[in-house]
Amino acid sequence: MSAMDPTPATGALNGATHLFPVRVYYEDTDAGGIVYHASYLRFAERGRTEMLRALGIELSRLKKESGLIFVVNKADMQYRQSAALDDRLVVETTLKELSGASVRLAQSIHKLSEAGERAGEVFEFDVQVTCVNENGKPARLPASIREKFSAHL
Repeated sequence: MSAMDPTPATGALNGATHLFPVRVYYEDTDAGGIVYHASYLRFAERGRTEMLRALGIELSRLKKESGLIFVVNKADMQYRQSAALDDRLVVETTLKELSGASVRLAQSIHKLSEAGERAGEVFEFDVQVTCVNENGKPARLPASIREKFSAHL
């Protein structure tokens, strides 16, 4: 198994980058068998969520204990090439910047060869997520979460 073929299905931290495996299913594609553009956003969301889990941040617990959630408030994306039915992909998520209430992440999705090596970038996503309270107002990141993020910047 190569460094680009993470396991288990929740992904794995590789230094400052989280790697999350994805297999393209029929439901992810359009009528031509090409990955539908919105599917890349779902793949990226799963990658971010699993990175948080790997850092010890569970979104359901955060909401239950503090009433805080993360929302995407800025995003810049670039499609590089198509992925298709049955392709193996990996979502790479890297923390880029931390501020009072938000986190900026760089995400990219790559095709994997049968050997588990990169076979081309498919999608690039620069995203900022902001911590908000139950009223939807920005809220400072709790110190415990800030520490977990800071350790991986």
